[in-house]
Formats: sequence, structure tokens, C-alpha cells
Amino acid sequence: MAIILNRPYGELNIGDSAHLERTLGQRDITLFAVMSGDLNPAHVDEEYARCGRFHGVIAHGMWTGALISTVLGTMLPGPGTIYLAQSLRFLRPVGLGDTVTVTVKILQMHPVSRRVVLDCSVVNQNADMVVAGTAEVIAPAEKIARPRVALPRVVLEG
Repeated sequence: MAIILNRPYGELNIGDSAHLERTLGQRDITLFAVMSGDLNPAHVDEEYARCGRFHGVIAHGMWTGALISTVLGTMLPGPGTIYLAQSLRFLRPVGLGDTVTVTVKILQMHPVSRRVVLDCSVVNQNADMVVAGTAEVIAPAEKIARPRVALPRVVLEG
């Protein structure tokens, strides 16, 4: 059985980091559009996107933001983390087939409040920075280990 495990405040250090790698597929774009309701044609209309600024379909910017949230909520600090703030700069588009690596790194720690400030970066397969920013969280006080929830299979209908 897979376990999801956190790192409580007392186990954290400045400089600690975690990362996640994902490749953007059409299914990611479709699911994000369904979930968010964002039907901007740059994301969901191939013909429109091909003639647009980026010459093809691109990810919703907040898809990368959601991946940052994934790292914070499942890895560093992990379960029990309270997300307080996020600042993001979208520097380059993420296109279909691009592989991105999301990295969070602890910059500051505030022991009384257990607040942690993390550098957040997303780079593509060419090592180009596509998103940069910071996040502020409250790290959990206690160790949490839980079975990893199995997500249901999602079937997309045309």
C-alpha cells in the first residue's frame, strides 16, 4: 500500500527541496478546462491556437500552479500543510508534449508561527524557466502518514 507522508516543521531546514516532473498531454488540458471552466481558445481550440501568439495549444497557466500545490500538499511539507499565499510569474508557455519539472525550495522559516516561505520554479525540458514565484505555508506540527488515496478513473466523452 502506498503511503503519503509529510515533513512537520521540526524536520524542515532552509534549503530543503522537492520536485515533481510531468508531461503535458491533451487529457491534462481537457481535464483542467472541465474542472476550472476556463475555455480560453488558446487552451481548447487547436485551430485558434495554431494561429495565435504561441502557434499551438498551451497549458492553462494555473495548471503549473496546481502542480506547485501538488508538491506543497503531498511532498514538502506535505499533508497537513496550510497554503497561505502564492505569487507566480508566467514567463513562457507550456505546450503539448512539454515536460516540466516543478521545484519548491525552503527560503525562510518562522518558528513561532510555523510559517515557511518557499521558492517555486517550473522549468521545461530545455531548462527554460516557465514559471517563477514564491509560496507561503504553515507547516504541520505533527508527523502524518496516510494511505495514498486511489483516484477514480475519469472517462472523457467527446
